[in-house]
Amino acid sequence: MGGSRHLTKRVNTLKSIFPSIILKLILGNLYRIIVFLCPINENKVVFASYRSNQLDGNLEYIYKELKNTTNKYSFVFIFEKYSSTVFGRLKYYKQMITSIYHLATSRYFFIDDYFLPVYMINPRSGTEIIQLWHAAGAFKKFGHSTIGKPYGPSLEYLKHIRIHSNYSKAFVSTDEVIPFFEEAFDMPAKNIYPLGLPRTDYFFETENHNKIKEKFLNDFPELENKKLILYAPTFRGKSHQHRSSFNYCINFNVMKKVLGDNYAILVHLHPYMTMNIDENQQHAGFVFQIDGKYAIEEILILSDILITDYSSIIFDYSILNRPIGFYVEDLEEYTKERDFYYQFENFVPGPLFASSNKLAQWIKNGEFNLDTVSMFKERFLPRCDGKVSSRVVNQIFK
Repeated sequence: MGGSRHLTKRVNTLKSIFPSIILKLILGNLYRIIVFLCPINENKVVFASYRSNQLDGNLEYIYKELKNTTNKYSFVFIFEKYSSTVFGRLKYYKQMITSIYHLATSRYFFIDDYFLPVYMINPRSGTEIIQLWHAAGAFKKFGHSTIGKPYGPSLEYLKHIRIHSNYSKAFVSTDEVIPFFEEAFDMPAKNIYPLGLPRTDYFFETENHNKIKEKFLNDFPELENKKLILYAPTFRGKSHQHRSSFNYCINFNVMKKVLGDNYAILVHLHPYMTMNIDENQQHAGFVFQIDGKYAIEEILILSDILITDYSSIIFDYSILNRPIGFYVEDLEEYTKERDFYYQFENFVPGPLFASSNKLAQWIKNGEFNLDTVSMFKERFLPRCDGKVSSRVVNQIFK
């Protein structure tokens, strides 16, 4: 019976990954044809991501640094959020073919997340595929670190699709997290550079902070003079292709009752998530869902307090040395599903809550331990000083 169940499970697994195997066969052969027909364009730099429909984050800062320091390179941008509609799927496959062409003909290919076409090929000599991973530090496990977890890839899938393979270089925030990225990307530690995160340069561009505050108050004049609480929960799901609605746990009615009219909540979701706020929990002037209207770095600048569960945005926010709280009703379940690189309770730079009332009281009382946040920043982002983009560009293009 045991052997029969094992065989049935393996057959079902193969059925589920069969489309990926066929896709790899098609894209891999297309790549080889293009390599045979087309030389590398030594001056072509490509930026690609599933996370956004436009250039942003780490990729944007590398692009701006290159534009400001040289006119040698030409740029290609491949950005398209996945949509499960028929038209969206067609665009997705078209983007894959486009990506394969540029992978075969570019000198530098930058990504900031999982990017499937990269794992479908054997890269030609002379092309560098550079991973500027979107998440700072090392927090919840990802990539090869999740093998054997419900969240992670199956060993059968990895036999055919080598996720997080083919990276020439990766960049991280500090030396301490290199072993975790080495494991997650299954790549040599010598190719992982602890130079910081390019996008954190934004936090040192103080002239831009006033501009974004003015823009925000023009868009939301009712929020002037209010304390802004950013609620930014982590991604829930398997990948960019398996997006789901986020069922939030915080009771905004309770938060409103405790905090009154001096506060407002800004809700910002992971790029792969959606959420609709219950009409019964919507309060004019209190809860605002602002996904897509502002870059996450801009929202962090605007916010006075961050509330999250397991999002690595805590690393970026620690640069501002502002309060961080954690609303975690499902810590045990999430640990089993995905797990962390550190023991969660001893790692995070702020208190844990499972009650909306207690969370609101903590905010209202204002008794924040910012020394914890400061030490967290110094530990995990010591090189984020406003000059990261310059260092990364010099390392790659020297």
